[in-house]
Amino acid sequence: MNKPSSYYDVGLKKMKIEIIDKELRLDIFGFSGVASNKNYAGTAFALADKVWPIIKSKHLKNKGLNIWVYEPQEKVFVGVELEDPSITNTGLEHKIILLSKYAYYKHIGPYSQLKQMGDKMRTEIHQIGLKPCLPYIEIYGHWTNDENKAETELLFAIL
Repeated sequence: MNKPSSYYDVGLKKMKIEIIDKELRLDIFGFSGVASNKNYAGTAFALADKVWPIIKSKHLKNKGLNIWVYEPQEKVFVGVELEDPSITNTGLEHKIILLSKYAYYKHIGPYSQLKQMGDKMRTEIHQIGLKPCLPYIEIYGHWTNDENKAETELLFAIL
């Protein structure tokens, strides 16, 4: 990611939010669904459970990161970036995300704190006079047994 352009305080914890004006493009392969009763996590986990068997069975080389994309009308897309995005006939949906301006925050800690961090991030973006909008993206780093060292990148599109 780019160098931080701004840092903001959120409550008692210092939250380092970067406002990035450089275009971000993500080529993601996975599956989409609708979060029934706003059960985003349950929907995303079910989608991930469909993605990884295909990635493994077809030996699709990927960047190893789980990417969850939250979209309007309770839509969720879960997938990965392939090392060669020009591959066809993967059995996966292909989604291209383009963000021209977005807020970025790297959360290090338990996944159980992600909703709270996303809410704080949204509030802080509003407080500095910007408007966060969808898609909201969570990029999960490589697995670690120590949940206090888990890394998740949070991105909000900004108008």
